[in-house]
Amino acid sequence: MSAGSADAGLTVVLVKAGKTKIRYPAALVADDGTRVTVRAPWAAPGVRDFGFVRFEPGDVFTEHYWRDAWFAVKEVRTGAGELKGWYCDVTRPAVVRDGELVVEDLDLDLWVSADRAEVLRLDEDEFAASGLAGRDPEAARAATEALDELERLARSADGLAPLLARPPARRSRPSPPQRTTSSTSYPAASSR
Repeated sequence: MSAGSADAGLTVVLVKAGKTKIRYPAALVADDGTRVTVRAPWAAPGVRDFGFVRFEPGDVFTEHYWRDAWFAVKEVRTGAGELKGWYCDVTRPAVVRDGELVVEDLDLDLWVSADRAEVLRLDEDEFAASGLAGRDPEAARAATEALDELERLARSADGLAPLLARPPARRSRPSPPQRTTSSTSYPAASSR
């Protein structure tokens, strides 16, 4: 499936701990059946300053989600097109249904600055506190392996570019079972 028209879009739904963290409209850029790419402006109100990067109104996110991988990669640019970097979320594999792209955030994140000088592992304390390792050890293992893979790619000579440019590769081992999210609506949240 491909984007089709400039008006094609999806609603991105980011779920965390069973509740919708945020939902926002995004333009569908491409969907090859494995990887879904969307583009959306910064969806939260106001500025979010992490110390190492600021997300603010006008920023544009080109977001890459995989149906067979445990992460999403978000290229972040200013409204003028200047690259800020890549924010990588460790998630369960994406599900697209009924006009929604649904992903479950598993707390682990990676930030890669535009010049690739900073590669920061984030929220490992939140991941440990989430209890996922006790509730679903296989998912916890997949999540930590995904973070390790993202960091390895980010620190490689070509960075994340080959991941984002290459056609989807078939994984040699099957992905752990994917928990589906129910079709119930959750209240919208205020930050990505």
